[in-house]
Formats: sequence, structure tokens, C-alpha cells
Amino acid sequence: MTQPHPRARERDDRPPLLTAALAAAERGWAVFPLRPGGKRPALHPADRCPGVGDCADGHRKWEQRATTDPERVTRAWTAGAFNVGIATGPADLVVVDLDKPKGTMDAPDGAANFAALCERSGHAVPDTYRIRTASGGAHLYFAAPPGVRLGNTAKKLAPLVDTRAHGGYVVAAGSTIDGQAYEVADARPVADLPAWLTAALRPPAPPVRPVLAAPHRTGRRAAVVLERECAAVAGAPEGGRNAELLRAVRAVGRFVAWGEIDRSTVEAAFQEGGESSGLSASECRATIRSALDWSIRTARPREAA
Repeated sequence: MTQPHPRARERDDRPPLLTAALAAAERGWAVFPLRPGGKRPALHPADRCPGVGDCADGHRKWEQRATTDPERVTRAWTAGAFNVGIATGPADLVVVDLDKPKGTMDAPDGAANFAALCERSGHAVPDTYRIRTASGGAHLYFAAPPGVRLGNTAKKLAPLVDTRAHGGYVVAAGSTIDGQAYEVADARPVADLPAWLTAALRPPAPPVRPVLAAPHRTGRRAAVVLERECAAVAGAPEGGRNAELLRAVRAVGRFVAWGEIDRSTVEAAFQEGGESSGLSASECRATIRSALDWSIRTARPREAA
């Protein structure tokens, strides 16, 4: 009887989630661990950062720590049965998330809404690598267009149709939630994002505003905190985006109260971060205004902070 090759036996002995993580990494998709049986990152938060290892030069979030290095992947997934997250920005992916309606089963699902969008646009539903999600929805994987930085969207294309790109992530095939697995439904190669979808997802150009006064000088510490908190907002998962925006704006608001950064700078940065996470423009404006007003009103003196 022919004996299996030693490498084949080694692959068979791997934990399934390690195999899934390595398979994604081998495709050039940067991965990071999610909580076992869940969708949230299984990494320490900024307020509990040990300041060692990857974070020796400052806290690094999941998108910065995502990797394709097989040794790092192996170390991470032999430490626990973590679900697998794919950081879509570093992976150069745009993933269209077709969700299922919650509660009202008679409503059209994301797949039906996306098909209708394609038909109205004069195009067939694109053939590409497809994942069946744990809820019965689908993820359509596309190669990100060169020279265009796309962020996350929620319902921008159609109801129950979201997208994940820079600042976002998806759960990879092989992961499980509530006993239901994410599975490859169509293993064909990843197609380029169609031009018409690129145009639909491209963010609008920011309005040109005249400068009426000398620009406000921003303190270095305030700028670093603002950049960090905006990144946290942009990467917030569905269901916690508004809460994350509120927390982040409050964290930066004290610097506005201390005169280290201009309020309009903070508002513009968080508006962009909030909208890229999938929140509506009006929802972002209301949350940012409320959070800044609260921070300015309650900020302790800088000397006492």
C-alpha cells in the first residue's frame, strides 16, 4: 500500500482553522485571528496594550497586524481555535456582502437586491470567487481596482448589500459561527471589480472650501490620537459602529477643549471615518456633534488630566 507523503500527513494533522488561515494567507490575503466562534478580533485593545512584540513601537490594530507570513499564522492558530479574519484592504480585495433579512423572511435578501441592481445597470451578476456565510448569505470577492482607494459601505448599493475594502474585514471560509460554517460556494478565480461597481462605490470628491483664516496649528499628540481613533472608527464592525464613533470622538474632544486641535479638523476626520465604516452622513454628524459638545463641556483641565 502506498504511504501518504509526510507533508500530506502534516496537513491532515493541522487543526482545521489553521488550515483555513494558511490557505487564505497562501493566496496573498492577510489574516488575523477572530474570537473563537465569533466575528470580533481576538486581539488586545489599545487600553490594554502591553507595548511589546508587534506593539513595541506603539499599539497596532488588527489591520496592521494582519499577515501572510506562514510562521506567524501557524503560531497564532496553534494557540487556539480562532476564526479567521481577512483584512480586505491589505489583501487588495473588495468583498460584496449579500446578507439575509432578519425577522421578515418575506423581504428580498441581499442576493436578490444585488441581482436587481445588476439588471438595472445593464450587467449580469459577476462570476467570481464566492463564500456562503454562516447566516446563508454570500460574500463575492473581487480584486480591488488599482489606483482607487475604496472603503467600507453599508446599503450604499442596495438594501442588505454591504461592501468591505480598506478599513474592513470579512470572515474567511472554514470559520464557524453558531455551528454554521463559512464555505466556498464557487472556487473560480477572484474577478476584477467591474468598472461600473467601482464607479458606484467610489467616494465622492470632498467639497472645496475656501480658507478664510490661517490654519490652526495642531499639537503632535492630538494629531496622533486623532489618527488612531479615526482608524478605530473606520474598522468598527457592524452593530458597534455608532458606539465606537461616540467613544472615539469623546477621546479626542479633550484636545479640542485644550486648544490643541481645531474642532472643524476633528469633525471632518471623524465624518470621513464614520462614513467609511458604513454609517450614514447624518448619523455621523449627529454623533460627532453630541460627543464633542459633551467632551468640551466635561473636559478636565490639561494639568489635571
